[in-house]
Amino acid sequence: MTTTSDSAQQGPSRPYRVMRDFLASMDDILPGKFEITKEGIVHDMTAGISPHELTTLHLRKRLEKVMPEELVAHTGAPDVEAEAEGIMRRPDVMVIAWADMDVPGSFDPHTLIAAVEVVSRSNPDNDWVGKMRDYPLIGIPTYAVFDPRTGTGAVLTDIHATPDGPRYATRKDFVYGEDATIGDWTISTDNLPRYGEDRGTGRPKP
Repeated sequence: MTTTSDSAQQGPSRPYRVMRDFLASMDDILPGKFEITKEGIVHDMTAGISPHELTTLHLRKRLEKVMPEELVAHTGAPDVEAEAEGIMRRPDVMVIAWADMDVPGSFDPHTLIAAVEVVSRSNPDNDWVGKMRDYPLIGIPTYAVFDPRTGTGAVLTDIHATPDGPRYATRKDFVYGEDATIGDWTISTDNLPRYGEDRGTGRPKP
């Protein structure tokens, strides 16, 4: 069941519009990825080919091997935006139908089948706390988290109403090496890179 708050019937607030306009003016000027959440602007400085980017690529390819042709594990722009909630996010991987990508501007979060995040080394709370709160609020039915710091992750589903707003009711944790089921598709988590590993061998640095 998907639950949205009453504010979804309203337009974007002025502070949200100001933050969105600021990020638009900074496009291609400042490095990293920017998102807007209830606490303000989140800046992730992840750049270059790192365990974060390699994990994203592995997950995209593994998902696309098992999904039907009409779906894609999309990485990159555009953002997912819920103006009325004042939230703009860009998941590392978005499971979405090709048909729902053919839209002007940002994706509607309700068209996403799943959002997949690889935890940032510099700001893990953005993925484990902020997005765990924001994604059910804007109606993304499945949220999968992969954490290269610990070699663990979780898949969250079943949005339900709580006194603090919509939250995921079901959480299935896994460790790297176990299979993870995201939506209707199960993928391997074998050999996903970890922070602190030697890129050439995949083994921990001495």
